[in-house]
Amino acid sequence: MTEEIIIAGFGGQGVLTMGTILCYAGMMENKEVSWMPSYGPEMRGGTANCITIISDTKISSPIISKCDTVIALNQPSVEKFEDAVKPNGLMIYESTNIIEPPTRNDIEIIGIAGADEAAKMKNTKILNMIMLGAFLAKKPIIELENILAGLKQVLPERYHHLLPLNEDAMKRGMELAKAAGVTA
Repeated sequence: MTEEIIIAGFGGQGVLTMGTILCYAGMMENKEVSWMPSYGPEMRGGTANCITIISDTKISSPIISKCDTVIALNQPSVEKFEDAVKPNGLMIYESTNIIEPPTRNDIEIIGIAGADEAAKMKNTKILNMIMLGAFLAKKPIIELENILAGLKQVLPERYHHLLPLNEDAMKRGMELAKAAGVTA
């Protein structure tokens, strides 16, 4: 199993954190991992993306031109990375703020209203965990318990009181994906 993922959005949306969590969790399952961030000079509001690779075998390069999955959190990311998904691949996008959703008919496209759900859960910063949960509902490449352990590694200790909220957000993302007809 090798899963090549591009996660993209605005800086401050937790894009790089999502990739880091996946990598930590993958290491806990003795998988090979690669994480390569890319972001503009802005601290928040600029574009950010990362390439995350999780594999049972050695990873030859962290650089990819096509991927199995794109998780897009904003319109510019949908536009930039829709063509990067391999045929029969997956694109999950945050549908609340997307004006023009992806249109390819040779990939699976799933829209998740993550921003709306994060607002309902009274913390807009958990959007990334909702989207991560939706991804894991479709592609359970890593056990949820290891994702949570990875989150604990990534989240600074002063925020560990938010671990239960983040877990709830991931589970809510899984529920939203299942409600959208997603099956693993």
